[in-house]
Amino acid sequence: MTGVVVIAEVVDETLDLAAHEQAVSEARAGAVVTFQGVVRDHDHGRGVTLLEYEGHPSAAAIIKEVAAEIAADPDVYAVAVSHRVGTLKIGDVALVVAVSTAHRKAAFAACARAVDEVKDRLPIWKRQVFTDGTEEWVNCP
Repeated sequence: MTGVVVIAEVVDETLDLAAHEQAVSEARAGAVVTFQGVVRDHDHGRGVTLLEYEGHPSAAAIIKEVAAEIAADPDVYAVAVSHRVGTLKIGDVALVVAVSTAHRKAAFAACARAVDEVKDRLPIWKRQVFTDGTEEWVNCP
């Protein structure tokens, strides 16, 4: 039996970790593991003021593909994954993943796999604006 994808989306609004966690929770799940990718105030020793994420039109389909692959793991009960686009300030959440399984090891592994796959495959570009006024585009898969 494989799991279900309850959320797989690219959105331009605030991400809600609790909603993702609740979406994957069920009575048979002994473990729910979540991840939040949060905008930090630095990158490689440089101060960051904000990030802007821009997604390719295929990003929604690819995040659904990644979620389906994680859900296909027989240990996974449910998966919820969202990536935010638009302008984010320090402390905003850019990525949320939640996974439920029977046991913690499988949940941690599936959540980590989902985060890695999203970061590797999702066609979303990140513009970093630095405190010195310069900027750069990064993370182009």
